[in-house]
Amino acid sequence: MRESFSYPAARLVSGTQAAFDAAFSRFSAQPVDDARLSPESGWNSRRTTLAGEASVEGVGTFRGKERRRITFAPSVRPGWWIRRTDQPEQLDTAVDIANLWTSARNLVLRSGSPHNYLRMVEHIIALKAGLGLDNVVLMTNSGDPPLFDDSSSPMVDAVRQAGIVETADPATYVTVKEPLAFAGSRGDFLLFLPDDGSRRLRLDVAINWCTVIGDQRVVFDVTPETFAYGAYARTNATHRQYQLAKTLGWLFADTRNLGYNKNNILIHGRHRWYGEPRFPHDGVDGERKFLEPVWHRATLDLLAALALTGPDRFVGTVVSFRSGHTQDCNAVRALYRNDLVVRM
Repeated sequence: MRESFSYPAARLVSGTQAAFDAAFSRFSAQPVDDARLSPESGWNSRRTTLAGEASVEGVGTFRGKERRRITFAPSVRPGWWIRRTDQPEQLDTAVDIANLWTSARNLVLRSGSPHNYLRMVEHIIALKAGLGLDNVVLMTNSGDPPLFDDSSSPMVDAVRQAGIVETADPATYVTVKEPLAFAGSRGDFLLFLPDDGSRRLRLDVAINWCTVIGDQRVVFDVTPETFAYGAYARTNATHRQYQLAKTLGWLFADTRNLGYNKNNILIHGRHRWYGEPRFPHDGVDGERKFLEPVWHRATLDLLAALALTGPDRFVGTVVSFRSGHTQDCNAVRALYRNDLVVRM
């Protein structure tokens, strides 16, 4: 039996009502492939940090042949902070929507000097929202983060080995004041619903590709367990995008993903996968799917945008259909710019 989910009417913040209605109708007709619901969030009731440092190393995302290392360290300051150890004259950059430099192809956070940045931070800062990890200093000597064959799982494992511990301070939460909708121009939308008092974050995420990926939809409550499950999902690229990165891509900073290979990303074409996809799923109609793209979209892309709430944890329900980095971040920015967020 397919599970169904219904949502209330929402106030439109951006886009047109006609665009939202059309996209929502298409979304509602798409069945849920995987539902993982929990009565509790699994998060600590107090702010958390790490018991010790945890480091991970991998091939550079943009440099390719050079190895890169990042270190997660304990912090007494609320929130996540990025420290470029190769730029000691610069202050730490807070992981906050105010410090988002660009979201065109990936999230780049920056403060102070134009050189004081970290690119493709989404797969890293998603741990903040996914694990309920509140206070961290993220140390790196480069703006180029490492890539891993198992996506963000090595970072989750490192953080767990270091140990997540409670501080003396209570956790802080924010949610939206009322149901809010953001409509895009390509049949996409985001829907934000207030917390119901459970201080839990639920995601309903659907994607639709005209490649072998096809239609995929998952609904889950964000807990350390569901996040760790989704953190194994790699980013995906079309075969054409992959070839561009390996040839002309080096000419342009925003496509210079020289660290990409057929192990650390999922490459797809119109009718076939280039490599082995993960997260196999058999639908009720017997259709075989591989839900790796939608799990990556939900846990490592959307959660990254929701991690940009500074030291607070975002709770409530977020529904996403065909959305991407820029729409996610524009929506979070609009929530704060228009005073649509309330601290619980």
